[in-house]
Formats: sequence, structure tokens, C-alpha cells
Amino acid sequence: MKVCVVGTGYVGLVAGTCFAEYGNEVICIDKDEKKISDLKQGIIPIYEPGLSELVERNHKEGRLKFTTSLKEGVETSEFVFIAVGTPTSDNGSADLRFVFAVAEEVGKTMNGYKIIVDKSTVPVGTADQVKAIVAKNTKHPFDVVSNPEFLKEGAAIEDFMRPERVVIGAESELAAKKMSELYSPFVLNGNPIITMSIRSAELTKYACNAFLATKISFVNEIANLCDAVGANYDDVRKGMGTDSRIGRQFLYAGIGYGGSCFPKDVRALLRTAEEVKAPMHIIQSVEDVNEKQKTRLTDKIFEHFKSTDMKGKTFGIWGLSFKPGTDDMREAPSIPLIYELHKNGAKIQVFDPASMETSKYYFDGKVEYKKDAYSALQGADAMLLLTEWREFREPDFNKIKSLLKSPLVFDGRNQYKPTLMNELGFTYYSIGNR
Repeated sequence: MKVCVVGTGYVGLVAGTCFAEYGNEVICIDKDEKKISDLKQGIIPIYEPGLSELVERNHKEGRLKFTTSLKEGVETSEFVFIAVGTPTSDNGSADLRFVFAVAEEVGKTMNGYKIIVDKSTVPVGTADQVKAIVAKNTKHPFDVVSNPEFLKEGAAIEDFMRPERVVIGAESELAAKKMSELYSPFVLNGNPIITMSIRSAELTKYACNAFLATKISFVNEIANLCDAVGANYDDVRKGMGTDSRIGRQFLYAGIGYGGSCFPKDVRALLRTAEEVKAPMHIIQSVEDVNEKQKTRLTDKIFEHFKSTDMKGKTFGIWGLSFKPGTDDMREAPSIPLIYELHKNGAKIQVFDPASMETSKYYFDGKVEYKKDAYSALQGADAMLLLTEWREFREPDFNKIKSLLKSPLVFDGRNQYKPTLMNELGFTYYSIGNR
């Protein structure tokens, strides 16, 4: 099948590449000439395990092309996926300017029937607006479909190739049938393609992310309570996770969620609810708890040193990205923590396996970047673990002790066992564990 994907960000590039991997002819479009030039040379703008190899192979074999010409992509394709950014606006709603601009251009360049797919995460009712914009700019027939993505950064290729489910929101039987045909090779394992109304599909994405964010904020509050009453959250988590009604996923306490999806989608859902006068008190609490949780480790640092004055103190930080497996820094808990320490006079040495470059937008001039994890600890008063990269899980603790001024560790992701850390002679702080 012939597919064009407008937008070569995280969702667009992964989707286009995976469609090409399954034999479709795909054109990825972006107005950023440098990004397109880089992609043609195999230079990938994002860090995602396995993506670079897939892009290189499919581009070399001619199934995956890159261009700045939206006209070329639309005219030669039957499916037009809109996968541009929908950042949070000042009032918390999703900014749809890029989606609507693409819709207008698609309408102007159509040369026959097209299936226009909203792949970007968009509020309920967006497809209606896209439909109206396209109709204003073309006389050709078309259908608008909602096809939300459910990709986890760091595991996006696997998620797209073997989806737990594919959600298709469509009004016409023809569009639903053709979308099902496009996705059928991806669900040979028997996982469902779920067809529903467009508005239901638009809401499904937000509902999923808001629920997962709720689990994270809930367990963070339980972990904070564990700190207060002397319980051990790791034990509580195991007791909760073995309940089949709850499940084990998303029960890991820490310093809050971040990234491109949960914060943005929670706020957009709250804004939608506000606009239709259907307030969501639980979801508002999820947002509030998460923002407070990002300061949890900073509070523990200030309590340990019995001061907020960090002048003369050096902190070695492992991990900057919002989660392992990605270089994404959007809404990362490391940002407010580092800002607060820097504001209070601390010297900060950092290492992250993937996000050193992307983090410079936030931290340039505030931190000292180190070549490896252990270099970041040299001469530091304490080690801070902020992102649970695999390479940080079984470190050389004796080496850590030899590099630090004192054996002091603040673990924002509960990676290490308190009993082991105490046996090794560390003063160890985590979230809810003791």
C-alpha cells in the first residue's frame, strides 16, 4: 500500500519506518530541510533502540523515502497520516495549529480519494475540524480517521510491530476496511483491531494515558506514606501487584512521570473536561501529585544537609532523560531538581547514556557533563540516581564509595536494596523504601 506520513518526529518516523518494514511504499514528509537531508543520510533525529537500522535498510531498499514536498507525498499515496506535534498551549489545551495547517495543505494538494489519518494525539472533536478544513480546500472525496498511537519510548518498534491492539475510529465502512487491511500484518498474533466511532477513538488515547498516570501518582503517594509510617514500599508493591485486578505494571514509585505523553495528555484531558463542564477531580489530583513528587528527592537532600544552602556541595547525577531507553527530556523530573540545586549554589556533575546532547537545552551552563557514570561521581558529596538505565542497576559499589567524599546516595527510582546499601556502608535514601 502507498502511505505518506506528515511529520518525522517520534511517532511519525516510527510509524513510517514500521509500515515500510512490512512492505508498504512510504513517504515521510517534514518541512525541516536539514532533518530530511539527515534522514536521507541515515542520521536519525531521535534516540530509539532499533530505529536507525530499520530506517537505513528500508531507505536503501526504496520502500522508505524522505521529502519536504507534501504535494509529492499526498498525490502518490492513498493514506495520509498526520503525525505532527501537538504541544501544550498556555491554558493546558493541545495546540493544534500544526495539525490544522497540514489538513489545509492536504486538501489543496489532493488529486483523488484519500484516507486522512489523525495519528497525532488530539482532543475529542479534532477529526471534525480536520474534516471541515479539508472539505473547504478540495472537491475530491476523502475520509478522516482517528488512529491513536500507543508507543512506549524505548520500546516503540516492538509496540508498533506487535501492538496489543489497534484502535481505528472511522465513519465510513470503506475507510475502516482499508485501515484494517493496512494493519492486518501487524496483528497476526491475534491481537484485536478495534473499530469504533471517531470521537471514541480520540478519547481512548487520553483515557489510557490518564489511567496509567493515575497509577503512578497513586503509588507515589503510597510510597510517601511508607516513608511517614515506617513501611517498605517494595513489599507493598509486591502485595498490590499480585492482585490480578491491579496488576504489576506502573506500580514503581519514584520522582514522578515525565515525557511527551502523560503530562501533555493529562493536561489536555483536563482542559477538554473543563470546556464541556465535566470536571475530572481525580485526574486533577494526578497532575497535582506528580508535580509535587518531582521535588520529593530535593526535599530529602535538604533534610539530610539540614539546609537549602548548597554552596560548596557537589552532586554526581546518573540519568537525565524522563525514562531509560530514550533521549527525551520533555517534563523530565531531573529538570526541576537540577534547577533547584543549581539555584541554591550546588555544583552538578552529570552523565546520561543518551540524553547529554538534548539536555543542553535545559542545563547548558548549569551542569558539568562527564564522559561516563563514574566520572560524574568524582569528588561529589552525594550520588543522585534520577533515571533507571540498565547500566546503572548493578554498578561497582566499592568504586562508587571510593569516588564520593562520603558514601551518600539518593535513589529517585528505587533501584537498589536498602539492606544491601546499608551493609555496604552507604547512607541511602529512596522513595518509600527502608
